Parts: sequence; C-alpha cells; structure tokens
Amino acid sequence: MIADKQGKPAILRLSVDGGGCAGFTYKFELGEVEDGDTLATSEGATLVVDPVSLDFLKGAAVDFVEDLSGASFRVTNPNAASGCGCGSSFSI
Repeated sequence: MIADKQGKPAILRLSVDGGGCAGFTYKFELGEVEDGDTLATSEGATLVVDPVSLDFLKGAAVDFVEDLSGASFRVTNPNAASGCGCGSSFSI
C-alpha cells in the first residue's frame, strides 16, 4: 500500500480545486483528518472530504480501477454537468 511505503496513515483526501480545461479538477493526496471533514471507510482505508469540496461531491462514488491504462481512482459525480476529454476535470 502506498501509505505504508510513505509511512503515512491510509487516509486519502479528495478535494475539488478550480482549474482544468472544464473548470474544476479532482485532487487526491494522502493526508490527515481535519476538523469539519466528512469520512468514509472501506477495506481499511479512509477517504476524507473537506466541507467546501463536499458540496461538489454529494452523491458521488469513488472507485479504484485497474485497466490497460494503469491504476487510478475514478470519481462518478452526478453533479458534474460535463467533463473533458482527458477525464480529469469537470464542470457544474
């Protein structure tokens, strides 16, 4: 597990940042739980989302996928009105 190799807890932070070709991007990083975060735990890993990003992610699902392109996290976000060709940004 990447967190073990980096000596960090298995806490994945998902946030929404402004930018990208469609207006917003998803940002994943290992982090700590902060005041106001919403937490979800599955299979020993914890996903945390800050309150501002949570407004953009309500009802979204996060999956870890492995395919011919490699391994990554995929966000299925019902709030996204459109996405970009690269799949890394979206608009509301």
